[in-house]
Amino acid sequence: MDYGHPLQLGTFITPSAAHPDRVVAHARASEAAGYELVTFQDHPYQPSFLDTWTLLSFVAAETDRVLVSPNVLNLPLRPAPVTARAAASLDLLSGGRLELGLGAGGFWDAIEAMGGRRLTPGQSVDALREGIGVIRELWDTETRGGVRGGEHYPLAGAKRGPAPAHRIPIHVGAYKPRMLRLTGELGDGWLPSLPYLQPGDLADGNRRIDEAASRAGRDPREIRRLLNIRGDEPLEQLVRLALDDGVSTFIVMADDEGAIRRFAEGTGAALREAVAAARAATGTQAPGRSARALAARRAGIAYDDLPEPLRDRAIEPGDFGYAAVRSTAMRGGNPGLVLRPRTVAEVVDAVGVARAHLEVPLGIRSGGHGVSGRSTNDGGIVIDVGALDGIEVLDERERIVRLGPGATWTRVAAALAPRGWAISSGDHGGVGVGGLATAGGIGLLGRAHGLTIDSLVAAEVVLADGSVVRTTEDERPELLWAVRGAGANVGVVVAFELRAAEVGQVGHAQLAIEVDDVAAFVEGFGTTMEATPRDTTLFAVLSPGRGSAHAVAHLYGVVESDDPDTIVDRLQPFAALGPLVGQRVALASYADVMASPGDRAPAVGEPQFRSGLARTLDAGFAARAAALVDSGASPWFQLRAMGGATEDVPADATAFAHRDARWSVTAIGTSTAFDALWGELEERMEGLYLSFEQRTDPHLLERAFPPATLARLRAIKAEVDPTGLFRDNFAVGAAEAA
Repeated sequence: MDYGHPLQLGTFITPSAAHPDRVVAHARASEAAGYELVTFQDHPYQPSFLDTWTLLSFVAAETDRVLVSPNVLNLPLRPAPVTARAAASLDLLSGGRLELGLGAGGFWDAIEAMGGRRLTPGQSVDALREGIGVIRELWDTETRGGVRGGEHYPLAGAKRGPAPAHRIPIHVGAYKPRMLRLTGELGDGWLPSLPYLQPGDLADGNRRIDEAASRAGRDPREIRRLLNIRGDEPLEQLVRLALDDGVSTFIVMADDEGAIRRFAEGTGAALREAVAAARAATGTQAPGRSARALAARRAGIAYDDLPEPLRDRAIEPGDFGYAAVRSTAMRGGNPGLVLRPRTVAEVVDAVGVARAHLEVPLGIRSGGHGVSGRSTNDGGIVIDVGALDGIEVLDERERIVRLGPGATWTRVAAALAPRGWAISSGDHGGVGVGGLATAGGIGLLGRAHGLTIDSLVAAEVVLADGSVVRTTEDERPELLWAVRGAGANVGVVVAFELRAAEVGQVGHAQLAIEVDDVAAFVEGFGTTMEATPRDTTLFAVLSPGRGSAHAVAHLYGVVESDDPDTIVDRLQPFAALGPLVGQRVALASYADVMASPGDRAPAVGEPQFRSGLARTLDAGFAARAAALVDSGASPWFQLRAMGGATEDVPADATAFAHRDARWSVTAIGTSTAFDALWGELEERMEGLYLSFEQRTDPHLLERAFPPATLARLRAIKAEVDPTGLFRDNFAVGAAEAA
């Protein structure tokens, strides 16, 4: 039976310690000749052999493409928990190029001489079964709690991780019936050696594996059949092994570079052609996803209809990489499909997929910071444009820079620093360009240079109908107006063109102030900030005191000056707001500021973010802010200074219309008390900032956009997205506009 797996060729190289350079050279020759896999036997008790793990690591570093694997690992001398961490580490370091061949052991006298424990055949099966379970559990970093083994690996809540770069396949080297059944139940592949097989052994082994797999609820085609061969077998025999016995990976025992090359160019190439021709004639298909992965698919998504360019990089709930893409930095999610386009054309295809699934949620993701939670969802589609991360200077004289939505602001700042340029860009370098440059961008250069969107001069947008359009002040200006503050409503921006500012070294300030009267501090901070020249932008985060301790205000920000006296002069009034309990002020480039960790919100499960915009921090505002902070219901309360250059832009120039707001206010909490106290504070504010608001109530649109702005947005929405495809990020309501 042909199970349909892609045909692979590998080499089986003796790990001779007498000629270590030749061993590595054979591995490099295998890659150069087009082999997919390089393997090494593992006999830790053999003094004439190199240590297999060390050799695998070295070979992985000396090659670029070829997979590496032990053939097979001697598990009695390689404890499963240590093997799990070693395998995950090598897989991460090699970029996902490890496969793991495991064996239950042999040569028991030698194993005992090395300190191993002799096992009966039944114990060997149990130990291997338990070892595979331990290895996979330790790789599973998404599951909570430690790992507890059993009789052979008595773990006491071992911590999980690290997770490997990909789902490392485990191939079992086995011959006996119980081992074959274990392979069918748990293995990803069966790896025997042809010289040790008798006629009929492959067919009998396949039958046992297939029966065990079916009983375990698996599709037998999920299990790859590998085979170590001498390399001198007739082509006809190898073709029969592939088409009749299901072997799809042939591993040649070869310790000569000439033999390695000759097999690849001769018998190996002919074998590839013969199998391809036979499969084309019979219509044999690759096995596809596992039964477990298929069962994890969500209803309402046509997974099998994905365009070819997107299919290979798409991630579904049953895929190994799902844990890394399901959520954002601060928000959990369970999307049914994550599409990861690499080009504008693939973004068009991804939008087409979303258009065919209007009934499921849609999230657009760039850097994955995702405070609001709108770049993930439950059961829907996420289009992750993180791979579109280019940074290009278009015009040196005008300082015009083209940025991909997936670029992070740390990388952008680092790329612009050698020219003495910077773009105002939030306060955390890990944020992606796409989310910030479509919502506003309230940053540490804001009072000096405005919002991020104030630097935007052009954009390239994929609209709901799949068309790719360019928008500037002269070309589709209404679309540019909408992108600057409500871009997630009108399309997927695949390129931003921004004008950078000339910014040299700055004063990077971090102050911690003890606060015994929160209301007085808030009002004083507001008055001081508004009286300070616009070259200074500071943010404050207030944390409530515990027990009898006072609250603490953490101030951080930028003084755009390289003169120490000016920096001190700007900061002194803030330092006088209360007793300093910590301070750090340094001259730095803006790239250094963006590369610092920033003041991220604390982990409190699924934090509920609230956003507001205030014109001033007067006594009424300060009293209600103090009530919230002092209650302890909000462990993190932030005041972001705006004003200055942000106010210079007319209110109707961008979809971000609250130009008279001098403060952005953000808080997190999880209780009903928090909601009530925030509601009282919200009465003292007149707007909100989209990126920091987690609620989805439709009435919040009226806080985010003044009436004239909202009407204008709805008219644009009706034109470019009449079906409401982009509806899951503060949708302005195309249907109502129509």
